[in-house]
Amino acid sequence: MKKIKLMSHLVAGYPTDELALTAARALIAGGADILEIQLPFSDPSADGPAIQSACTEVLERHYKTADGLRFIETIHKEFPEIPIYIMSYGSLVYTPGIEAFCKKAAAVGVKGMIVPDLPFDFDEGLTAACKANGMINIPVAAPSMSAERLKKLAGAGFPYIYAALRTGITGTDTTINDETLNFLKKVSAGGSKIYGGFGISTGKQAAALADSVDAVVAGSVFVRIITQNKDNKEKLFEEIKAKTAEITGA
Repeated sequence: MKKIKLMSHLVAGYPTDELALTAARALIAGGADILEIQLPFSDPSADGPAIQSACTEVLERHYKTADGLRFIETIHKEFPEIPIYIMSYGSLVYTPGIEAFCKKAAAVGVKGMIVPDLPFDFDEGLTAACKANGMINIPVAAPSMSAERLKKLAGAGFPYIYAALRTGITGTDTTINDETLNFLKKVSAGGSKIYGGFGISTGKQAAALADSVDAVVAGSVFVRIITQNKDNKEKLFEEIKAKTAEITGA
């Protein structure tokens, strides 16, 4: 069976930078191709309970964006061949100035930005700032979009689009059916490559998606494993590595 390409999600600094780095190493050892690293945010509207709780815990340590960027830089230096995308929310990127934020992100090795609450056609200059700093902006498509708006996004010329496989929040199981695959066809109609995620936690789900996306995205499943193994670094590594290998078929 062909290995499935995986973008795996991590919350920077959760539960500590050391354990988050252990998780990143395990994801890569298990076959993850891209790391999507979330900067902790106080009100992560697209995220389910596992990621919300992780963000809250990290923020209680007074973790700042600068800490998250340092964490990303550490991973990039150890694994320069692995693309790293930042996943964040508009206010974190907008507050310091989008151009200034993108410059800092690019300097620590970030290759792309995923900001779900900045619409693709009103992105406050994010796409241009990414391009100016050698990164890509990866807009998010959702099944709740009108047909007209989805068509506009698909034809807007983005190299990649993140397709949220259902409405709501991440972390609960997603059923991959004809409706899902039809949505993915619409998102990719303009030639953009697709990252598909939301509620992916098994190899079976990943296999059902594999022919319709460039990479499968999984996140909450890994955050839950980290949460369950905070006190056992070796077990955390082995369980994340095993789950990654199961999802990718590595």
